[in-house]
Amino acid sequence: MKTQTTIRLDQNNYTQAKEILKYLGLSYSQAVNIFNSLIVCNKGLPFEVKIPKGETLQAMDEAKKLNGDFVTLDEFKK
Repeated sequence: MKTQTTIRLDQNNYTQAKEILKYLGLSYSQAVNIFNSLIVCNKGLPFEVKIPKGETLQAMDEAKKLNGDFVTLDEFKK
């Protein structure tokens, strides 16, 4: 049985994620189902969640300075 849900996402991240998933041959819905299955299998998130180190914080600050001007998937593939 399937259920329908509504979530609020950052539009830019959502668009980029859909583009990446399409390249991988997955729909957004399929990816969410995979993520949910992994949560169930791991009895928690399928990755570590912790406070970032200084180097990571610096990289995050640099990314914020790009003001959303990221490389597209097509540019990345080149």
